[in-house]
Amino acid sequence: MDTRRPFWVDALILILAGGLFAAMIGLGNWQMHRLAWKLDLIEQVQTLAFGDPVPAPTAADAPEYLRVQARGEFDHSAAIRIKAVTEVGAGFWVMTPLQTADQTIWINRGFVPSGLNADDWTQPGGQVQVTGLVRADQPGGTLLESNKPGENRWVSADLTVMSNAANIGNAQLGYFIDDEADGGADVWPRGGLTRLEFRNSHLAYAITWYAMALMFFAAIVGVIWSRIKGRRIDA
Repeated sequence: MDTRRPFWVDALILILAGGLFAAMIGLGNWQMHRLAWKLDLIEQVQTLAFGDPVPAPTAADAPEYLRVQARGEFDHSAAIRIKAVTEVGAGFWVMTPLQTADQTIWINRGFVPSGLNADDWTQPGGQVQVTGLVRADQPGGTLLESNKPGENRWVSADLTVMSNAANIGNAQLGYFIDDEADGGADVWPRGGLTRLEFRNSHLAYAITWYAMALMFFAAIVGVIWSRIKGRRIDA
């Protein structure tokens, strides 16, 4: 009686193993693509974020982390609080429109902890100059939550929805500015909290996936070789 495993079973196992091997290689390649993206981001930050500020552009495609300056008047009555968790703790970003000569730019004035209201914030009047970093529009909320303008609940800086809620007709919708001003431990909002250091473990992850793929391939070859030897002996 022939007790050997049918050929089609071996073929199916080999196909599944090949798919798993290809998936490991694909994950390694994806990590290498992420590594290239992360290195470009770090280089961009180092190049743009620490130079002399330039006038805030009117174009919507300003490069993120570009250091800019804008001069105008804050409309504190239209300020929006966006849910945030920072190194300081849990609270909100204070987003306030700045009316310049050419446009209205949303300014992230900084972080305020939970429990503070607008009376506890600084609210500079008249002409002010803001220096900070360009940040990209954040439409659609987050993976876990959506903005709810009708309830005044915000989790991301969706500039179009924010501008509509505040009835701003000339808003810059391509970017907002993270204010770099930090007035001290007891001054709110607290600026200068833009994250400029980025964890980069993609190379280690890529090497791990490639190593797993190599070991798995060696195991497949070993199994195939043992099956071939077994069939020869049986023959």
